[in-house]
Amino acid sequence: MKKAVTARPNYQLAGLPRAGFLPRTAAAIYDALLAVAIYALAGIIGIAMIAVLNQLGWIELADNTELALALQQTPVIHGIYQLWLLCCVVAFYSYFWSRSGQTLGMKAWRLRLQHPNGQNLSPITAIARCFWSLLGLGNLLLLISAQHLALQDRLCNSEVVRLPK
Repeated sequence: MKKAVTARPNYQLAGLPRAGFLPRTAAAIYDALLAVAIYALAGIIGIAMIAVLNQLGWIELADNTELALALQQTPVIHGIYQLWLLCCVVAFYSYFWSRSGQTLGMKAWRLRLQHPNGQNLSPITAIARCFWSLLGLGNLLLLISAQHLALQDRLCNSEVVRLPK
């Protein structure tokens, strides 16, 4: 029988100084460019899947119209398509946050997302953090927080720290 592997805290990463508003915003802008690319790629894949399903007759879109217009006129399929796009962008952030604690923008600015004990976030916590960030509005709390914690940090017991050089 296999032993259950438990994630141990990384005490070397615990106690690092928390990142403030400006470095977090700079990393977020960098990451937003990557998220737009993920969104565009997911959009292409989603439209292609809808076109194939329409051709196979598994879904029914309006006839004799452009695919994008037909998608707009079919609320259920349009909702599923929008959910697909959201899931792809959330998957991008949650994958990097739970795997290494850093997106590419965070690596460029030497930032790391973690629990206060240095442990990585779980995938579920990373997904929750995406939603609690309120599309970045949760970071506005950094402007008045002496502890340098955004709304999503407080609600998910996480922090963004500055890594040493």
